[in-house]
Amino acid sequence: MNRFSEEGRVPINPTLLLMQGGRWLIEHGVVLLPVALLLIAAGLRFHNLGTQSLWNDEGNSLRLAQRPIADLLNAAAQDIHPPGYYLVLRGWIGLVGDSEFTLRALSALAGLLTVAAVYALGRALFAPGAGLTAAALVALNSFQIYYSQEARMYAALSLWTALSLWLLVRWIRVPRPQTAIALTLINAAGLYTHYTYPLVMLTQGLLFVAWLLITGQYGREWSQRWRRLIGFVLINAVTITLFLPLLPTALQQVVHWPHTGQAIDPGGGLAVVLRWLTYGNTSLDSDWQPYFWPGVFVIAAFLPDWLTKKPTLGWRLAVPWSLLIVVVGSLFALHLYRDANLKFLIPAQIGLALIIGRGAWLLWGFGSANLLVWREAAPRVIAAVGMLAIVYYAGNAIHNLYHSPLFARDDYRAMAAVIRADTQIGPRDLVILDAPNQIEAFSYYYAGGGPQDARLIGLPVGLGGNDTATHSALLTALDGARRVYVLFWGEDERDPAHVVESTLNTVGYATSSQWYGNVRLALYGLPDAVNAPGDLPAQPLNVDFGGIARLQGVSLTATSAAPGDLIGVRLYWQADQPIAQHYKVFVQLLNADGQLVAQHDAEPVNYSAPTTSWVPGQTLRDDHGLALLPNLTAGTYRLIAGLYGSDGVRLTAAGQDHAVLGAITVR
Repeated sequence: MNRFSEEGRVPINPTLLLMQGGRWLIEHGVVLLPVALLLIAAGLRFHNLGTQSLWNDEGNSLRLAQRPIADLLNAAAQDIHPPGYYLVLRGWIGLVGDSEFTLRALSALAGLLTVAAVYALGRALFAPGAGLTAAALVALNSFQIYYSQEARMYAALSLWTALSLWLLVRWIRVPRPQTAIALTLINAAGLYTHYTYPLVMLTQGLLFVAWLLITGQYGREWSQRWRRLIGFVLINAVTITLFLPLLPTALQQVVHWPHTGQAIDPGGGLAVVLRWLTYGNTSLDSDWQPYFWPGVFVIAAFLPDWLTKKPTLGWRLAVPWSLLIVVVGSLFALHLYRDANLKFLIPAQIGLALIIGRGAWLLWGFGSANLLVWREAAPRVIAAVGMLAIVYYAGNAIHNLYHSPLFARDDYRAMAAVIRADTQIGPRDLVILDAPNQIEAFSYYYAGGGPQDARLIGLPVGLGGNDTATHSALLTALDGARRVYVLFWGEDERDPAHVVESTLNTVGYATSSQWYGNVRLALYGLPDAVNAPGDLPAQPLNVDFGGIARLQGVSLTATSAAPGDLIGVRLYWQADQPIAQHYKVFVQLLNADGQLVAQHDAEPVNYSAPTTSWVPGQTLRDDHGLALLPNLTAGTYRLIAGLYGSDGVRLTAAGQDHAVLGAITVR
């Protein structure tokens, strides 16, 4: 039975309606779809923009931008990044302030403009649909979103990459002076933004050479090509001239850039890079299925362009491939591969998005909306199903970005809140930042120096390396302190000998330790000396834990304390035989009902002397700290200790799963 219109006369053909709808979408989608995509991209980049704490590098951006311009330039000369982003951020802060949201909004805006620039680039290279598809892949990639939500220069690096290539394509086609000037200024901005931007300019050079060679095959006059060559040389010469004030510093920084790469097999490294560029740095998909459809579209990108009949397999297709190969290849060729350097690949994501976008659009254009003829409709169905699959996996990565703790930034805000909530801390106490450049982010939330604030101190001084000076400076700073909070981060680079931690393990009592992202906040107590002559336990015990380890005795800093105090507990261990597995030590304070009121768990000597390293017959001194709650009621509490394995099962001693150390009286 036919369906009819309201007049009851003209039959409605569903296929015809679909084709008409497709034509309407093609006619009006040129405007509507890019606008809708930009709205989606804006929503993803501004969503929860100020929710997370500033982390270390963002704090560095803020403090540099807050300096007077002369100081900013001098400080940036010692940094591994040029001053361009910091100067722009300085002006931005003057306009909108320095909240977490506003600091990151500059990058969010750059990320949004990148999506628009990729659309323009894909449209200029291939077709509006190819540009729109590529822009969608950039808009939904969590790699791009992540750095669009960070107060750093990587979103700007992505923007200058897309804009410069778009301007280059426009200038190659029609060499207008205003286009050449714009390209020159964008390239200069890129050089002032990041020291890897020369890779983008190298890509431009390769593309221009490809254009010169390929256009010669189509009878292009040599005189025209020579004029274009002279123009391209001038563009780059003026760009370098604009960069000359910073060129000596740039060469110094790049030549002496520390070798930070890590050994990795090329296959494993490329797999990680592929995941980042396809779906984003928060993608957890490592199976082959998520990459099937991107692979199909990459292959399809090499097909002839039956939509425009242009020689696409020439220099225009070389644009995204050159960008992808130059940027990714340099990471491996220069031995710079490590997790912290993968953000340098953000321009390469644009290249892959353009390749996939072109392949998907070619398949879509080759197909037909006539679903009744499957051979005609198949390419379009393949394109649609493939893009929906890519959007699905990209959506998983975006969900991880917003909700998974694996990708949360280091929470300096929460750490500052913990220290502010400690009512026992005072102006003689310390907050040590190891490495010291953490102070730039941490001081945004905890300035220190107030009448009830602890002092802030960064150790090791400078870039570290002088362990003797670090040890001496730490002991001097500890004079008079009773509570010491330490933010451990970047120790392998700044304090590789772990002088700060080993010194505190010797003179203090580790009381608590908790991770906030990649930063560990530890509390040490520095109470009075233990009540023991020399290095012998004040209270001998000789408790045998299953023939594996023996607790010889204990010494306490106090047996009577007030609520909020710290109590030091020194345990003396001895191994009866070599120990094959790691055990943790627990020290607990229990009330009269057996309920836990304070505890400290750690591998011996605060993880620096694991049980697998114990030498039978030798005595090991193991310090632990207990922080009493400020609201702890007066009374007598029982102190116990013991050992447990990775499975959580405690070792037994004389039929119990712990040893009783004594009693603590809370006044």
